[in-house]
Amino acid sequence: MRDAAGREPFVPTGACAERGRLYIGSMNPILTRLDRDNTCVLIVDLQEKLLPAMHEGSACLAAARRLLEGARLLGLPVLATEQYPAGLGHTCPEVREAWGEVAPVEKMRFSACVEPLIEQLRATGRSHVVVAGVEAHVCVQLTVLDLLRLGFRPVVCADAITSRRVPDCQTAIERMRQAGAIVTTVESVLFEVLGEAGGETFKALLKIVK
Repeated sequence: MRDAAGREPFVPTGACAERGRLYIGSMNPILTRLDRDNTCVLIVDLQEKLLPAMHEGSACLAAARRLLEGARLLGLPVLATEQYPAGLGHTCPEVREAWGEVAPVEKMRFSACVEPLIEQLRATGRSHVVVAGVEAHVCVQLTVLDLLRLGFRPVVCADAITSRRVPDCQTAIERMRQAGAIVTTVESVLFEVLGEAGGETFKALLKIVK
């Protein structure tokens, strides 16, 4: 079934489909653990001219950087968007440095779910999309609602999103949770994906989150 914009819902394939990680057609998919095979990261509009106006923008930026460093360590695909970069600037240097070779998708819509980004998401074959960015009650919230409608399972890092005003961010988190998104934190996501202690990857992850 196509959505209002004529887009087909995401249909997982291969191991993702076989393991039942996503129940298509439901706003409450089967809850599964995040792992290296079913998870990707989406950074929404963490841009130079937006962050300074955000409540605790530096803390949000630091959390997003930890998420990206952890994603690189764990081999998770990273995707990103920029809202009207000609006017709002490009992604903050700290983020660009952390995510490596990522080319953000430029957009004018508030939601990050524009066609080029949707194509990239589907190409990953991942059902769970870990979301960080700004503003929580506008671009992040609309992105999460669109991801749900398209059949993905959004995972919102509450410590890596923010808005200019606290009530807007708090209300957006509740709205996204009510809609069916998972709300958690960066550290929780990274350790859930890792799954176990011990080894060099665990030691490297500890350095990132501390």
